[in-house]
Amino acid sequence: MTARCLLLALLACSPGSQAISFFDPMDGQFDMGEYLANNAYGFLPVPILVTEPAVGYGGGLAGLFLHESEAQKEQRRQLAETSVKGGAQLLTPALTVVGGLATDNDTWITFAGHRRSWQQDAIRYTLMGGYGDVHMTFYGPKDSDKNRGVTLAMEGPGLVQKLQFRVGESALLLGLSQKLFAADFTLDVAPGQVVGDFINLSPTVSSLGLLAELDTKNSFLFPTDGYQYTAEYLLFRQALGGDYDFDALTLSAIHYWPLDKRWTLGFKGVYKSVTTDEVRLPAPAYPDIDLRGIARNRYQGNYTAAIETQMMWEVTPRWLTSAFAGLGSATAKGQDLFREDNAFAYGVGFRYLIARRYGLRTGIDVAFSEFDDAFYFTVGTGF
Repeated sequence: MTARCLLLALLACSPGSQAISFFDPMDGQFDMGEYLANNAYGFLPVPILVTEPAVGYGGGLAGLFLHESEAQKEQRRQLAETSVKGGAQLLTPALTVVGGLATDNDTWITFAGHRRSWQQDAIRYTLMGGYGDVHMTFYGPKDSDKNRGVTLAMEGPGLVQKLQFRVGESALLLGLSQKLFAADFTLDVAPGQVVGDFINLSPTVSSLGLLAELDTKNSFLFPTDGYQYTAEYLLFRQALGGDYDFDALTLSAIHYWPLDKRWTLGFKGVYKSVTTDEVRLPAPAYPDIDLRGIARNRYQGNYTAAIETQMMWEVTPRWLTSAFAGLGSATAKGQDLFREDNAFAYGVGFRYLIARRYGLRTGIDVAFSEFDDAFYFTVGTGF
């Protein structure tokens, strides 16, 4: 109760927010939908509590801004007044996120992003950029000592852009993807540790690639039905301003099945590979097992794959709980994936419907694995 009161006091100080209600007239529950829609300065404050084992403990704050025309706002408001889930199925508004965080191992990051679509979602554009000083431990192959790694301090900028075009009236979108990262590395090693793999202490990687996506999800912010299948092939080249030549492939599948009005089953699968003639790439260039409960970079390889399933139960229209579990593999050769010594993670979570007219839910996940455990403040399903 105290946390909610403090949040209301903070938001009430925003210009123009005095006449805006933070309680939904349909169910009387705390809701930020009207604030996000009608206050020119309105944003959803998303607290960032960092318990990621790779970077330590810390926190920060992000602001999520939703951009709509007056006509779009009115349409969404009318639907929200006549249906519990009204407005949530309309096209996702343009989004902007701005934030920053810091942790106890001296990591700090500032970031901003924007997602927008045009012509009834026929064209999509996504931009993410940031600058920071990130201290992370890299452990190398799956069978190495997971309690001992090499810590890198990486300071510099990063940029990701995606531009997609819908093919006719279909669910298929085709487009281009760009990634650029430049960093200055500082090694933090124990006496006697071998660091010969880390030679270039100021690496830059730059890529341009192709992106194909099939997307039938019923919502971008919190989907409960449909699928998103994505294939991305990136060419990292010196000719594009980088220091290395390598190819990166990512295949991902996310699918949601509504079992009934309250139960939803979700599945996520991700495959990543890096191929190159280089003797060695910078450590962050290699893919890792990305599962809740496993530290980033703890398991890296030229080939990685992870599968995860999640069951969500809508206890009430406002509150939802979930349980999830996943299995991952990281190897030097693609044919060895999932053959032995896999990594397993599992956990539980909850979500609160913080903005009903947008179908926006936020909450916490608690996850566990062999070497790590963590909990995450999350916006969305966790996938």
